[in-house]
Amino acid sequence: MEKGGFKMFNIVSSWNKRRRSRSLDQLNPWVYKPAELWQAKEQSPPPRKRSCTMVFTLKEMEEATSMFSDRNLVGKGGFGRVYRGVLKDGQIVAIKKMDLPTSKHADGEREFRVEIDILSRLDHPNLVTLIGYCADGKHRFVVYEFMPRGNLQDILNGIGEVKMDWPLRLRIALGAARALAYLHSSTAVGVPVVHRDFKSSNILLTEHFEAKISDFGLAKLMQQDQDLHTTTRVLGTFGYFDPEYALVLAVDADHRCVSFQTGKLTLQSDVYAFGVVLLELLTGRRAIDLSQGPQEQNLIVGIHQVVGDRKRLRRVVDRDMAKGSYTVESVSMFAALAARCVSFDGAARPSMPDCVKELQFIMYANMKI
Repeated sequence: MEKGGFKMFNIVSSWNKRRRSRSLDQLNPWVYKPAELWQAKEQSPPPRKRSCTMVFTLKEMEEATSMFSDRNLVGKGGFGRVYRGVLKDGQIVAIKKMDLPTSKHADGEREFRVEIDILSRLDHPNLVTLIGYCADGKHRFVVYEFMPRGNLQDILNGIGEVKMDWPLRLRIALGAARALAYLHSSTAVGVPVVHRDFKSSNILLTEHFEAKISDFGLAKLMQQDQDLHTTTRVLGTFGYFDPEYALVLAVDADHRCVSFQTGKLTLQSDVYAFGVVLLELLTGRRAIDLSQGPQEQNLIVGIHQVVGDRKRLRRVVDRDMAKGSYTVESVSMFAALAARCVSFDGAARPSMPDCVKELQFIMYANMKI
């Protein structure tokens, strides 16, 4: 296998060999394009980068997954499928295979390149580790470290037999908060990064339930000294949208927005999505559950009425949690933090570093059992 790293304004040399003429390049969005054509403009000088990103061939991806056998399938979504794979050196990895309809090839190519570019320059214990990628012809794969516990949403929804007590949920929330705080700081890639698709299914768990954020294809690099980005193209997942970013009018089968009113994107957009995940951890419910009644479909509806009322709060706490694992004080503080995160007014939401501090205090308060 060939080793190589990403440079900020140049894709690895192996892609140069596949470069075609400009006329063909414009007709086919999946062929090589210089990074200058798709990366954010006017970025700051690149920070320290990883040097271990590996470049794989299609044959290596086929061998690692036994020709993409269904028995190795571990997940799927709007981007394609994720397989468990074994590399030639015996390392177990997760392989995300981009599989999009022709109409979405251009978007898929952009998401692929953004994810590789950003992940190759991030280094945090609560972010999924990029092993490498494959850009063989029109085939696109992203190779990550394998996370044996799957994603948080599946566990909360009862897929598997794992029951998470309150201290474990607090630890997962704190790990995710630390990851977002790292992204929002300018130390990550030189400028703050908005994840833009933070949700419980993008929080992966290690064998010991350490949380790691994944899926950076929709991430947005905020320009230096830029607190607000106004966009006419709203991206993300229904149920986690910041109301200041998008008022969703319609969604597709994968809960991806297809009709909307545009607004503003800020770091606080991630904070809103984080608040929704906090509510999922507290209640064990989905962000959006269309099988419920009209007043129960959206998780955040009514949360402000529950905060401050301990009797009502007890009724929304996930029944899968052992009552002896939490204090009413810690649950009340957690619900109050979640309510502030999902405030309609972005200015009223806490920053992610503030969320980290509050969660640490909540964990301390729960030790008084």
